[in-house]
Amino acid sequence: QVQLAESGGGSVQAGGSLTLSCAASGRTFSRYALGWFRQAPGKDREFVALISGNGENNYYAAPGRGRFAISRDNGKNTVYLQMDSLKPEDTAVYYCYVCGIDYWGKGALVTVSS
Repeated sequence: QVQLAESGGGSVQAGGSLTLSCAASGRTFSRYALGWFRQAPGKDREFVALISGNGENNYYAAPGRGRFAISRDNGKNTVYLQMDSLKPEDTAVYYCYVCGIDYWGKGALVTVSS
């Protein structure tokens, strides 16, 4: 059974950094693109970043471009989201996602205070 476990969420002041991790288990994920989405209170879930199966191609939504960096370690079945220069509007629950088989993690809360 596929399981995704996010970690690394927490509270940080504006301008700070956090790194989220998502460890996947249940199958080999190197063939799948992996993504991060987020959902702020009262808002719809939105795309944050995506990385191809081999890690060579990355895509970012405009809000995080230049501040966020997605990476993966296929040997560890783990995807990361490095977030720098965090803003209060980045406050949300962040979810990892396996493209193609439509699996979601349970989410990690990130709170950025001004």
